[in-house]
Amino acid sequence: MAATSPEQQRAAAVQELMLRHDAFSHWLGLQIDEVGPGYCRLHFTVRPDMLNGFQALHGGVTFSAADSAFAFACNSHGRQSVGLSVTIDYLEAGKLGDVITVESREESLKHKVGVYQIRLTNQDGKLIALFKGTSYRTSNEIP
Repeated sequence: MAATSPEQQRAAAVQELMLRHDAFSHWLGLQIDEVGPGYCRLHFTVRPDMLNGFQALHGGVTFSAADSAFAFACNSHGRQSVGLSVTIDYLEAGKLGDVITVESREESLKHKVGVYQIRLTNQDGKLIALFKGTSYRTSNEIP
């Protein structure tokens, strides 16, 4: 088995620290599948309390899951980062019991700004939403 790089280890340590103190991501039932420098893939299952009045996945849940994956990815380099701006396009409605995969990829990383694309898909590979996040990188190192 190949040894993980220091960057991989840092990304995993940052994700562990963040998730330990993130009650909302726990409430959403987010399960981390993979993290790395500038990357996060997680999933969750749509529960009855996540549905809107039309019995579709509430947009706020979709947004929140994407925002969490964005946060894990943009903080993975060990500098505390915050969302500067985000947009989301809702493409399909999630349904009760769907397993939604949320994948965040870094598209650009500069000294103070990072840009991330987040894709949300269901268990059939159907694209549910596209989220784009721009992060501001503070000078604070994450312990």
